[in-house]
Amino acid sequence: MLEEKIHSDYKEAMKSRDTLRSSALSFLRADMMNLAVARKKKLLDDAEAVSVIKKQIKQRQDSIDQFTKGGRPDMAEKEKKELEILKGYLPPELSAEEIKKMIDEAVAATGAQGMKDMGRVMKEVTAKTGGSADGKLVSDLVREKLATLEPKKE
Repeated sequence: MLEEKIHSDYKEAMKSRDTLRSSALSFLRADMMNLAVARKKKLLDDAEAVSVIKKQIKQRQDSIDQFTKGGRPDMAEKEKKELEILKGYLPPELSAEEIKKMIDEAVAATGAQGMKDMGRVMKEVTAKTGGSADGKLVSDLVREKLATLEPKKE
């Protein structure tokens, strides 16, 4: 299980005195424990663990933006390194081509005819990708596809 791997990697980082890695994994483990307590579980399943990792990645990306804008390249660099550590625990992302194929299938399955069907198509595609695709990329590709289906106004 993913949570157990993170725990053992954390112990290993502590033993080898890898402060950056142990710090990043410590925050991740704390978030995972909080979610497990909230859901009254001992361990999270992999899908839940991936959602916590993605949340932490988003936080790191926001911090990088803020530190870069604030003129703190040293802190932005630290966040980038932690971001890479966290990304190592995610399943490999789907390619844009694979996502486009899933979008085509979802459009056919839902009978989508334009932008008004964005929600239905997104729900279908998100279920198919199972969290192994960047949400913003999926959203952009769905929007692009649905725009081509819109009837032309004359």
